[in-house]
Amino acid sequence: MTAIENVPSTTQTRPADFDLGAVGDKLRAVGTHATRYGLVVVLLWIGGMKFTAYEAEGILPLVANSPFMGWAYDILSVTAFAALLGVVEIVVGLLIALRPVSPTASAVGSGLAAGMFVTTLTFLVTTPGVWEPSLGGFPALSAMPGQFVLKDLVLLGAALWTAGEALAARPNRR
Repeated sequence: MTAIENVPSTTQTRPADFDLGAVGDKLRAVGTHATRYGLVVVLLWIGGMKFTAYEAEGILPLVANSPFMGWAYDILSVTAFAALLGVVEIVVGLLIALRPVSPTASAVGSGLAAGMFVTTLTFLVTTPGVWEPSLGGFPALSAMPGQFVLKDLVLLGAALWTAGEALAARPNRR
């Protein structure tokens, strides 16, 4: 017997019954639920916070400097607009949560969420103080509002993914 024959085989590094594909399927299923219902929790929580003076005042500079939303303060008070936005966020979150009973309603909610996140991402361009001047400006983001708004990029991705998944799950896919 040669020395090479005594070396254990390195080609089999895991037990034969361990299926990485099955692990991947389980992780995908858990990730699907975590993405959808994480998005729901974020929308419900932030929507609920819109009914507080703290949150209404917190979004004031974002909304006031937006060419898309600034006009709202001409017809609604700061607290009334925040409450309206809170209702929209809560309704959108509930629609997304309906996926087990109505994939279509969930897809609509996800589409609305995507629209909201695209809108809030415009705050990166329209809100003063996004780029941190003490670090030389662009691309250094301030904590607020810069980093606060940037997270909506991931939420946009989650909303688009949940919309696509819900549409694909509709019984009549036309």
